[in-house]
Amino acid sequence: MNALVGLTSGAPAAALLLGTILVVSLLGLYRAPVLIERNLLRPHGLVQRRDYATLVTSGFVHADIAHLVFNCFTFWAFGFGLERQIGTSPFIALYVIGLLSSSVATWLIHRHHPGYASLGASGAILAVLFASVVVFPASSIFVLPLPIPIPAALFAVGYLAFSVLAGRGRVGRVNHDAHVAGAVAGLAFMAITAPGSLARALDALLSRLAS
Repeated sequence: MNALVGLTSGAPAAALLLGTILVVSLLGLYRAPVLIERNLLRPHGLVQRRDYATLVTSGFVHADIAHLVFNCFTFWAFGFGLERQIGTSPFIALYVIGLLSSSVATWLIHRHHPGYASLGASGAILAVLFASVVVFPASSIFVLPLPIPIPAALFAVGYLAFSVLAGRGRVGRVNHDAHVAGAVAGLAFMAITAPGSLARALDALLSRLAS
């Protein structure tokens, strides 16, 4: 219990978001599949149906347990520290902007594609991940079974590269198209709210490479 309190201390929004994503996604996957079907983002005809809520709710359901675990692990690894550093209100704004940017981008790309549907929190989590890299450019992450730490910047770029490739292959219903928009939203958010942060982060990354 003390460990849980220590983890969530100073990051109430991250804790609430992570808990909500886990509960809703697990319910959809194992108890109430209708949750997934009702909250899928279906760009074609969205305006005519006035199905605007799915621009947000699609970010709280996931395609399968692997999709859920990877997203939650990434959010846990980068979201809590980021909220403590930039504050709860900016963190919430970042998450919302990342989620809406990715969903709107998906609508723009696929609004003329009948039958297309997607889901997942990846766009918002990419916004958090890339913002975290700007704030903590020297950070690293351990990903089992690899025995060495992976630089956070490399993890972020790898995550994004996989998303782009998977999006071209239309893998499942995961919202791969949202990932680029989410990453850009995260970088843009930091550039606007913390002028000069991108340049400082880039300098730190280049210095790390040179050392």
